[in-house]
Amino acid sequence: MKIMFLGAPGAGKGTQAEHTSARLGIPAISTGAIIREAIKNETAMGLAAKAYTEKGALVPDEVVIGIIKERLEMDDCKNGYILDGFPRTVVQAEALDAMGIEMDAVISIEVPDEAIIARMGGRRVCPKCSATYHVDFKPSKDGVTCDACGEALTLRRDDSPEVVADRLRIYHEQTEPLKDYYASKGRMKIVIGQDKVEDTTALTDAAIDSMK
Repeated sequence: MKIMFLGAPGAGKGTQAEHTSARLGIPAISTGAIIREAIKNETAMGLAAKAYTEKGALVPDEVVIGIIKERLEMDDCKNGYILDGFPRTVVQAEALDAMGIEMDAVISIEVPDEAIIARMGGRRVCPKCSATYHVDFKPSKDGVTCDACGEALTLRRDDSPEVVADRLRIYHEQTEPLKDYYASKGRMKIVIGQDKVEDTTALTDAAIDSMK
């Protein structure tokens, strides 16, 4: 299956993408993780993206589309994949269509803005391998270091309340219209985010299974 997760920053789409990846045996492709890796490695593309991510703004379409196109051409994507964080605009969705890529299911995780602002302050990220945790909902084993590589976890600057509020504004203006875009194609499923991750996961599994 080719599956896309939509949702505001902090809605939990990354967690559901990881679960679905393991469940279906297909790769989860996180645009945010790829961009952060480029920034960390100080590549030309990474440096170009850095000025935008530090302000909580979207990375330009041509940069993101180029990254995604290369990734989808890799061998592990031949039997399906999950897109997490792309597309973020209708223009990007149209670019995806132009590549001849049609999604089997588009899942939108819905969580109120106020809940997102409160929860994102607890998110922690591994600066080495980009694994994501949460102090309440998805802690690492010791709550301090990454389970996968042992690196000390950090709080990303763009998880601060001020930046989160601005990112939510951008989401509602630029990304939320994608729900109508994919609903018109008959591929959209809405999942209401629950207090417990496992409850959201159960709803997500059911939504995906209904699209098979």
